[in-house]
Amino acid sequence: MSIELRNIRKTFGDFVALDNIDLRVATGELLALLGLSGSGKTTLLRIIAGLETPDRGEVLFHGSDATTLSVRDRNVGFVFQHYALFKHMTVFENVAFGLRVKPRAERPEEAEIARRVHKLLMLVQLDFLADRYPSQLSGGQRQRVALARTLAVEPKMLLLDEPFGALDAKVRQELRRWLKRLHEEIKITSVFVTHDQEEALELAGRVVVMNNGRIEQIGTPEEVYHRPANAFVHNFLGNVNLFHGRIENGKVYLGDTAVDVDRSHATAPGNGKAVLALRPHLIEIIRRPNGKPSFPATVISINPAGPQVKVELVAEWGDAVQVDVGHERFQELALAPGARVFLRPKEEKLFVYQI
Repeated sequence: MSIELRNIRKTFGDFVALDNIDLRVATGELLALLGLSGSGKTTLLRIIAGLETPDRGEVLFHGSDATTLSVRDRNVGFVFQHYALFKHMTVFENVAFGLRVKPRAERPEEAEIARRVHKLLMLVQLDFLADRYPSQLSGGQRQRVALARTLAVEPKMLLLDEPFGALDAKVRQELRRWLKRLHEEIKITSVFVTHDQEEALELAGRVVVMNNGRIEQIGTPEEVYHRPANAFVHNFLGNVNLFHGRIENGKVYLGDTAVDVDRSHATAPGNGKAVLALRPHLIEIIRRPNGKPSFPATVISINPAGPQVKVELVAEWGDAVQVDVGHERFQELALAPGARVFLRPKEEKLFVYQI
């Protein structure tokens, strides 16, 4: 089931929640709506579900106008951040609930309900907990029950609103991997809302980056991370260092250091004040100049915990800098707080914009 949104606008009083949104979700796709709080992502999800009505625009399901369809008639499965399980029902009964409340003409026989529920519980790897109650489950297990309950009624599409937001980091990571495998198996058209960049980049086939009710960029995780459409996307997705300098004749100057501008990454390569954005892993630390563009900096602190060593520095003109260095390279450099070093941008990954 494909989803298409055309020219969607939604306001709440004077607040513009969505401003002329156009979006297409392909059949079987897993799409992430990513943005800060207030960016419009949840409102957009609720409009797809029929829980909100747009002030203007169209919602199409597989080419048919669904703008005025009721929630019931849309046959959409919705998974909320808070599981909303029935505390007095077992896991089995929670999953079976949607089937049992169907109109009599559509309700499966009891044996068929049992078959479907057990199949779903096996799919979400919880068949051994069928007789437990929600209070006896972990947060991750309750979220999987909520997903199984949603899938039991065989929705045409699956919508998830911050599905892992109430869980701790370790459980979120495990459930992300699990949900990706599940989607690869069932291939249901799915849209999920998140403010977690790592979650969106790991799970989704495509990511929609939203800001102030507008779409800033749509692309694969690789595209939005490595080829951001603008400064907002670049700054929003992961850590980034911002260096204030100037552009003159195709070069960006950081202090007295000139670096060639890669125009494929420059939104405004004309002369003037500019900001150079570089991710921490795209800066090399060297002990002395090697003939390539570099600028001096002083090591402030070092955090060796984790897969990479995080080095905090300050450039000679005062900008704070974070550089991520591999442990082997860190040992070679023999860095310590107070050390004077040189930083070399990896030029092929420059992103420059004027201010």
